[in-house]
Amino acid sequence: MDSLQLNFPEKFNAAERFVDWNVQQGRGDKIAIYHKDDEITYKQVLDSVNRTGNALESLGIGMEDRVLLLTFDCPEFVYTFFGAMKIGAVPIPTNTMLMPEDYRYLLNDSRAKALVVSKELLPIVLKVKDELIFLKNIIVIGEVEGTLNFSELINNFSTECETAPTSPDDAAFWLYSSGTTGFPKGTVHLHHDMSYSSELYAKGILEINENDRTYSVARLFFAYGLGNGLYFAFYVGGSIVLHPDRPQPDHVYSVLTKYKPTLFFGVPTSYNAMLQIKDAETKYDLSSIRLGISAGEALPGAVWKQWREKWGIEILDGIGSTEILHIYISNRIGKSRPDSTGMLVPGYEAKIVDGDGNTLPTGEAGILMIKGDSIAACYWNKHEKTKKTFQGEWFYTGDQYVMDEEGYFTYAGRGDDMIKAGGIWVSPVEVETTLMQHPAVLECGVVGAADNDGLIKPKAYVVFKEGIEVTDQLMEEVKIFVKKSIAPYKFPRWIEAIDELPKTATGKIQRFKLRQLAGSK
Repeated sequence: MDSLQLNFPEKFNAAERFVDWNVQQGRGDKIAIYHKDDEITYKQVLDSVNRTGNALESLGIGMEDRVLLLTFDCPEFVYTFFGAMKIGAVPIPTNTMLMPEDYRYLLNDSRAKALVVSKELLPIVLKVKDELIFLKNIIVIGEVEGTLNFSELINNFSTECETAPTSPDDAAFWLYSSGTTGFPKGTVHLHHDMSYSSELYAKGILEINENDRTYSVARLFFAYGLGNGLYFAFYVGGSIVLHPDRPQPDHVYSVLTKYKPTLFFGVPTSYNAMLQIKDAETKYDLSSIRLGISAGEALPGAVWKQWREKWGIEILDGIGSTEILHIYISNRIGKSRPDSTGMLVPGYEAKIVDGDGNTLPTGEAGILMIKGDSIAACYWNKHEKTKKTFQGEWFYTGDQYVMDEEGYFTYAGRGDDMIKAGGIWVSPVEVETTLMQHPAVLECGVVGAADNDGLIKPKAYVVFKEGIEVTDQLMEEVKIFVKKSIAPYKFPRWIEAIDELPKTATGKIQRFKLRQLAGSK
């Protein structure tokens, strides 16, 4: 099917479409956000979005200026995301699980003039504050003495805010996408992109409507979570459930029972972990959920079947990406298949190519390329990466897929060395670089390996230095060393001592051989 063309006016601002529009449609008194014990209406959201936009303008934030969001899932995220967008500024939702050095890179690379940060995360940023070149203002969600308080700041401003004269093709927001070298790439999304994802996937596949209430395990700073937990529902006048606590299985069950969402967005790791909770059927109520959705990594067929047996809920597995904004291949309601990513979402086009870019026949594995109007414009400041990834109208996913005669796609691995662990990209190079800093490590190679449930996690093959006694205690020490040095989710779950690493004639690690080794164990 050809790419769908939506009609946008010459001047278009996504904040108006996703926030103001709901009030204009008569939903001002409808609950838009459930957050802890708060119920926030669309009119209250609009007022706070406008106050936030005005407050940011008062700090010198204008068209195309970047505002970094480092917040847990909360209403202030929503106000800042749309408030910045409304004045033509560019919000950048950011991973809350990183290290100080990561935030130094992100703030300097984006040249963000303002940072909105949850008070619990402020100390991490303050460790690198003196190295931040462009940052002018830090706005804190929560009470911290001597800082600019978010609530106090925005409450000084009007609930009326003039919308910037943006076009559908202006930059609306960025999301940082992990790179194979460990340096994230600022992925530039435009004002029309969220409308395309909402129209094609949320309405076209999920049949979302104003009666739906969404809850997402994936946080708002993920492309997946941003659609699930915010703009899909706002596109149709539905409601969202935001909860900042870590999505541990019992907590997720409690949220589902309390707030009764109709659409539950998980990732394979969370679905699997929830299945392990004993007697969950007697303790929790999931009767409100009409559909489960999974993405981030391939959903094991066994998990799909167990969920259906345990809860009577169908899970639609799919694949999306930061660059395409959300899901572009998905299973269909009533037609989902275990161990399949599903079929192409109508409005997108796909082709599977070989290493030279030639289209392969049906049934042959190759690299998946996607065409559609939610694709990002470019990577910020990454010209070569942009050219390799955004090839004309096509996006080079790096994922290997096979399509059968019926149009169902099956995941066949990565075309590069990136690891998808718990739905989050992990660069093996970054993990290897960190491992090499441990005094006992001579060299190492990191690949993805499946755990007992078929979920992928980092595994390290390590050559230890001569004279080092390799013990279980040493292995645990090395794991903890990595966990404390970089974002904790990146640490290797297994470490295997090896005499030498497989290498090319030029000395490059052959990770494909390590992947074969990991798969044979």
